[in-house]
Amino acid sequence: MGATGLTGNRLLQKLIDDDRYEHIKLFSRTKIEDLPEKVSQYIGDLFNLKDFKVDFKADEVYCCIGTTAKKTPNKKVYRQIDYGIPVTAAQISKENGIPTFFVISAMGANKNSKVFYNKTKGEMEQDVLRFNIKNSFILRPSLIGGKRNESRLLEKIGLVVFKIIQPFFIGKLKKYKIINADSIAQAMLNLANSTSNADVIITSNDIERISKN
Repeated sequence: MGATGLTGNRLLQKLIDDDRYEHIKLFSRTKIEDLPEKVSQYIGDLFNLKDFKVDFKADEVYCCIGTTAKKTPNKKVYRQIDYGIPVTAAQISKENGIPTFFVISAMGANKNSKVFYNKTKGEMEQDVLRFNIKNSFILRPSLIGGKRNESRLLEKIGLVVFKIIQPFFIGKLKKYKIINADSIAQAMLNLANSTSNADVIITSNDIERISKN
């Protein structure tokens, strides 16, 4: 889920190129053209994800879905996307016996936050973990770098500023460094195919480290 977004698209390409993955199931609102035969697309309303339950079976689930306040100003719809879809996906994964679940959250996620965005992400994390899926990974990236298909002016400005001040991010500040979408995608693949234990909640600097393993 979320394959049309920056990180989700990079992950999809890596899964396609990886010979360890013989069949990929893609759940989306819109069809992506020119994908290879190893990708099966299930198109529909992700707000009603349970409609896909019969086909929602796999070894691993990657939830890269998310939105922005600019793109989705309605807070009710925003919550349906950033909270509702990941939590429902985790629920179905548990019910269908899927052992590995990945979801991309955000660095400031906090269920007790007064900031709507951070609170929504924090509550999503909390409720995803309640399903006790055997291998649950919540990734909290910092500002994500990479070429997007859509224009995000404020994000572009933020990336420029962050690039200037990044040399000062050392020690505990490392988690605030810009992280490339490719690194996030690679870290998920590395975790999925590793036998070593990892923290359930993975901060940005650890995502970067794991991507290089």
